Amino acid sequence: MAKGTRYTDEFKRQIVNLYDSGRSAYKLAKEFDISAPSVYKWVKESKTTGSFKTVDNLTEEQKELIRLRKKNAELEMENDILKQAALIMGRKSKS
Repeated sequence: MAKGTRYTDEFKRQIVNLYDSGRSAYKLAKEFDISAPSVYKWVKESKTTGSFKTVDNLTEEQKELIRLRKKNAELEMENDILKQAALIMGRKSKS
């Protein structure tokens, strides 16, 4: 398996179905040239959310961390803009 290879949801579902029918993750990995941890990950995602999309499989804490990081970046950008505006206003008042 090449790093960064993308598999379709249908392919992942087929692997999960084969696993559920009793095939081992290691045999599936060898037969389809994928990693066994990928098989386990797809099975877990299928059982928990039914989705293979990363965003659907994030914990609430992970979602909150992403939201807070975005908000932090936004606030830092606003702060930089205000600093630049203050510098410009300071220069104009001296003139």
